[in-house]
Amino acid sequence: MKPHARLMKAVGLTEYGGPEVLKLVEVPVPATGARQIRIRVHAATVNPGDTLLRSGDLDEQLRSGPLRPPFIPGMEAAGVVDEIGPEARTDLHVGDRVMTIVMPIDATGGAYAEYLVVAPDQVTLAPAGSAHAAAATLPMNGLTARLALDMLNLHPGQTLAVTGAAGAVGGYTIQLAKADGLRVIADAAPADETLVADLGADQIVTRGPGVGERIRQWWPGGVDAVVDGSLQGVDVVPALRDGGQLATVRGWELRGGPDPRADRDITVREVFVPEYTHAHAKLDELRMLAEKGLLTLRVGRTYPAAEAAEAHRAIQSGGIRGRIVLTFD
Repeated sequence: MKPHARLMKAVGLTEYGGPEVLKLVEVPVPATGARQIRIRVHAATVNPGDTLLRSGDLDEQLRSGPLRPPFIPGMEAAGVVDEIGPEARTDLHVGDRVMTIVMPIDATGGAYAEYLVVAPDQVTLAPAGSAHAAAATLPMNGLTARLALDMLNLHPGQTLAVTGAAGAVGGYTIQLAKADGLRVIADAAPADETLVADLGADQIVTRGPGVGERIRQWWPGGVDAVVDGSLQGVDVVPALRDGGQLATVRGWELRGGPDPRADRDITVREVFVPEYTHAHAKLDELRMLAEKGLLTLRVGRTYPAAEAAEAHRAIQSGGIRGRIVLTFD
């Protein structure tokens, strides 16, 4: 590090483990490349995927990449444009309020930092009138939902079931599906039924074991597709019609026993959100839908960056409706 390098605060880790490995550190402010945009981050969302980096599940990707410890988690953030490279193709200006999606294994590092440098196609204006914390919940979670629906390629009037409907990805999936003209059935705990109904679900079933059979009771012929936001796996397959599709947000696992898809021509589609890291038009569409009131930005709880370990304990405990957000003010 140069003797007088400008420093910033970030949440990083030098060893893998539980929430306690997350520390507030000082690292150099990233330089803005000629074709990049630098953002002064004010809020970064805590997502379940961040715990994978923290626990070491991404060690191979990190060690083989350009980054060195401390590794910084985080996949989405909101803040203000701080600097624009001279060759960056963008309509943004210094001072604009923006939101961005990042991949923490990429050279830019993760979102838990006061400053981020990104490509112009990773960032767009924050929804008008949104606070930084709320805007930070949209890019990665919204693009995950958008990618799932794009992979399924359903047509208006077709039926979609959503598990994990009260969660961030599940909630955005419901709202995007309704904007696409789909009929939606969703799962919910009793305490979340009003929330899920307000998000736009046409029917609601009780979440948990047997959810596939309960969905099938609403649509005896089976739904056209399922977005499995709560990782129910084989338990949701009974909800599908023959020839239906299952989109899973964190991989498909057959946990022993016979494959329930056998002889039913069911397709499993694995949603990998890094494919949309540079999908600028999709990201900006999310902004516009939020501004029209068709997407609800939900913040469950905020923590100052110095309390990142507590934020990770909270997300692991579950039960928080809306995303947990770290603030860098």
